[in-house]
Amino acid sequence: MLIFNHSSFMTFTLMGIPGLELQHLWLSLPFSSMFLAILIGNSVILFLVATEPTLHTPMYLLLSLLMAADLISTLFLMPKLLCLFWFNAGNIAASACFTQMFFIHGASVVKSALLVAMAFDRYVAVCEPLRYSTILSHSLVRRLGLAALAKGVILILPMPLLLQRLTFCHMVIPHTYCDHMAVVKMACDHTRPNRIYGLFVVLLVVGLDLLLIGFSYAFILQAVVHLNSRDATCKALNTCSAHLFVILVTYVPALFSSLAHRMGRNIPPHAHILLANLYLLLPSMLNPIIYGIKMKEIRDKVTKCLCRGNAVNCGSRQKKICE
Repeated sequence: MLIFNHSSFMTFTLMGIPGLELQHLWLSLPFSSMFLAILIGNSVILFLVATEPTLHTPMYLLLSLLMAADLISTLFLMPKLLCLFWFNAGNIAASACFTQMFFIHGASVVKSALLVAMAFDRYVAVCEPLRYSTILSHSLVRRLGLAALAKGVILILPMPLLLQRLTFCHMVIPHTYCDHMAVVKMACDHTRPNRIYGLFVVLLVVGLDLLLIGFSYAFILQAVVHLNSRDATCKALNTCSAHLFVILVTYVPALFSSLAHRMGRNIPPHAHILLANLYLLLPSMLNPIIYGIKMKEIRDKVTKCLCRGNAVNCGSRQKKICE
């Protein structure tokens, strides 16, 4: 048995999706389509928020940070994945593998923290509307963004550092990217500290963040119940609908993927890997669509940009928005 313990010289090989190696080329079609949709959708939202002064509000600033985190995780995942699918280029240096792991998992932690910040934003918007601009100042939004970034770095940095102390007996990773648990399983050392720390991060990020989001929405629901006007109730719920949809598409696949890795021994390997990829890509693709549909300001800005580029074919309703 070959044993590798010099991480600076190691090279792993990403297998891709076990059992579906012959279908990699066909699988690249939906994956590349999702990649293109993520790049376009998130870039459009970032461009609109950056160029439109009316969107420089706490909600949209936090949204732009979420889109930036989506782009970072996708850019560290998809190029290598598509090279693997198209050219069977699965070799990846250990340093590159650990770097990919850090940015993909770190971006996921940052996104979770930003969803908590956005839940707080919705709480203030519904429960303290008159003090919204006072409480959620731009300086507070910057601090929330920096806190989310610090949380991602502090929690994920120990993962690659702990992996560097291990001896690896297997170098072929049955995965499409350097997932933490997939790399841990390649080691022939005592990996209990790695597994415990990985579980600790999952419980802290998903458990604590969902608990904080739950508290925010419990206060929101309490405030909505006491509203006398039906229109006011609908308006309050509508302000939270986009964020609730994003929470569902973010945490549900993540929980299934995490539980499948640790408890789903009867789940086929290719289902594990497909789920692990979808939990990263699906929210990044759907977030711009959800906010584009639910948020009137974004719909209006997109229509305005389309009108500028195609003023001749704009209908009468679109012309009013352009004006």
